[in-house]
Amino acid sequence: MMNTLFQKNQIKPKKKRGKKIMMFFGMIVAVIAAFMLIGGTLHATYFKGKFDQIKPNGQLVDVNDGQMHVYSMGSGEKTIVLLPGMGVGLPSADFAPLMRKLSEKYTAVSIEYFGVGFSSETSRPRTSENYVEEIRTALNKAGFKAPYVLMPHSISSVYSEYYASKYPEEIEAIISLDGTSTAFYGGEMPTFVKSILKVAKFQQTTGTLSILAPLTTNKEKLLSYGYTEKEIKDMITIAGFSMNDTVLEQMASTPNFIKETMNVPFPESVPYFKVISKKTYETPNKQFKMTPQEYQYQHLERIGQHAKYEILEGTHFIYANNVDRIAEITDDVLLSANQ
Repeated sequence: MMNTLFQKNQIKPKKKRGKKIMMFFGMIVAVIAAFMLIGGTLHATYFKGKFDQIKPNGQLVDVNDGQMHVYSMGSGEKTIVLLPGMGVGLPSADFAPLMRKLSEKYTAVSIEYFGVGFSSETSRPRTSENYVEEIRTALNKAGFKAPYVLMPHSISSVYSEYYASKYPEEIEAIISLDGTSTAFYGGEMPTFVKSILKVAKFQQTTGTLSILAPLTTNKEKLLSYGYTEKEIKDMITIAGFSMNDTVLEQMASTPNFIKETMNVPFPESVPYFKVISKKTYETPNKQFKMTPQEYQYQHLERIGQHAKYEILEGTHFIYANNVDRIAEITDDVLLSANQ
């Protein structure tokens, strides 16, 4: 009898602990649901209202099944085309300090791809060839004529190499800003990774990206780099609306862009200069079975013996804090190209 009573007394505390644990997790789920509801409401009302107030600084041109935003500064004889890296929400503002510096001598043009910044989305597949044709069409319709000096950041270096290989007569030079290597192909992106990318779109609809953007932005540093208050404000606002199907397809197609480009010979007639960030040059990447230095040297070797490079202090967004040096490099590259 005593054993039975002792066993019953043991069962009761266990049941109570189980209920408390369930109540605790239930409260966490309720808090998360409330946060998502509030965030989703803010995204659809308050943040959307701020987003709708931002207007394009440049011109929207018709390209295939949509419109692309083309923004320019200056009126120099040579046209420098700045092409954005992946995940940059508003390239026309992100490149602004560098564009202002370059516009002192040249015509500086920023192109926002489909799904990016003020450009619309597109139903066309994301391929290197399509990106090149879209760049060419956008520039032509905006009134800019070849030859161009391409200044691509990150993944755009891949498209730029493809462009130069296919239309070398249209490219005066390429000045790559910490560009992605086309000498290394790591294989197709795993399906589960592609699925994870869609989480970003879910975070956007719950307002998470809009809430985090101002918290993760160092405004004082950006001001010291030459950004204006409006540019910073616009970049923060756009960050909460930067995920869409076109951008997600671009992210998922990254290995394909490299595969499409790496076997296309780069023309010796096109000068190539690569600005490499010190952080990229020194930080190992677990995806690559090589040192970060080998990653860069193999890329330069693929381009050819005429490829040059320089390592600058800074992160992958090397153009943010190296405006003056990049402008000097541009002068040197174009001076050498015309001798």
